[in-house]
Amino acid sequence: MNRLDLLRFLQKHRLAVVATNSQSGPPESAVVGIAVSDQLEIVFDTLSDTRKCQNLRRNPNISLVIGWDAEITVQLEGVADEPAGEQLSRLKKVYFAAYADGPQRESWPRITYFRVRPNWARYSDFNSPGSIVEFPASDLCSC
Repeated sequence: MNRLDLLRFLQKHRLAVVATNSQSGPPESAVVGIAVSDQLEIVFDTLSDTRKCQNLRRNPNISLVIGWDAEITVQLEGVADEPAGEQLSRLKKVYFAAYADGPQRESWPRITYFRVRPNWARYSDFNSPGSIVEFPASDLCSC
């Protein structure tokens, strides 16, 4: 398993469990739709006025679990931000291309897009004992 294998694994998935920490309450998690750019940036959307969105703005540290099919998962930790301008346009193209209803998603009101730049990843294949690979920040996001 190398960086390109990790990227291809992530790009074939459309869902992730996202966990965030809140300074004003308990941690929360949610299943979100994701897309992954060739630079290994993960983009997802959320409603702008939700507690999750507010928590991400206060504390952008985030954890994601992707996969869980066939007993293979990737756990990621990173920092979320709200891209703007050209970066947002580029990431929205990646996101909308990942979904058959992409053109309709673009017109959804009150949506905020977050990008996650991973700084740590663990690939775990529970079908092969001992098949766990950890990726440090230097091997991940080249954004």
